[in-house]
Amino acid sequence: MRNLSRPGILEVIMDWPEGKKFETPPGEEVSRATEAPPYNELPENEKKYALFTDGSCRIVGKHRRWKAAVWSPVRQVAEATEGKGESSQFAEVKAIQLALDGAERERWPVLYLYTDSWMVANALWGWLQQWEQNNWQGRGKPVWAAELWKDIAARIKNMVVKVRHVDAHVPKNRATEEQQNNHQVDRAAKVEVAQIDLDWQNKSELFLARWAHETSGHQGRDVTYKWARDRGVDLTMDTIA
Repeated sequence: MRNLSRPGILEVIMDWPEGKKFETPPGEEVSRATEAPPYNELPENEKKYALFTDGSCRIVGKHRRWKAAVWSPVRQVAEATEGKGESSQFAEVKAIQLALDGAERERWPVLYLYTDSWMVANALWGWLQQWEQNNWQGRGKPVWAAELWKDIAARIKNMVVKVRHVDAHVPKNRATEEQQNNHQVDRAAKVEVAQIDLDWQNKSELFLARWAHETSGHQGRDVTYKWARDRGVDLTMDTIA
């Protein structure tokens, strides 16, 4: 009979890099790059250089699988890459590499990146520069996923990259054009699983939702959702009581 045991969910969470802090030490000032404008404010001839990025991770069988995706609103096309292990934040960083691949391949004069990950946005706005100056150390420890960040840091030196953080916590019926495009890349980044794994995933999400609600201080659904999302824990509003 097939072994249906799953890794301990709480153990997995605590071991994810999402649980680690990415803030700069007190007193250090983050130098912010030029922020991209809202997507609907981009000139029409510039929108072809805009990409929305996202990444996700799910437990499939006994293993975690990640998937990174980019979405072009103008072309209405998504591109994705995926692999085993790692986390949703790892996937979000891989999505940035995927976006850079496309921009470099087509020799874009500028790349407008739209992401709902504060970690990615802050890294591109200034943390990369600080990490590089500190020899890829943060608070005396190696920067998480340093090799990925080194690759990104080297590549954006040769390209004009502008970044905007997208608010993902908006119901679909009130979503702006920018947020609708963010929903598109969110769907493109979802890891596909079989029905038996979906059953396990549903149970896991309910457990995660209870854990997030309790750990974040028994606050409302919106606060719990944002608290979990900021830490790389993928939840839906429907699973949060």
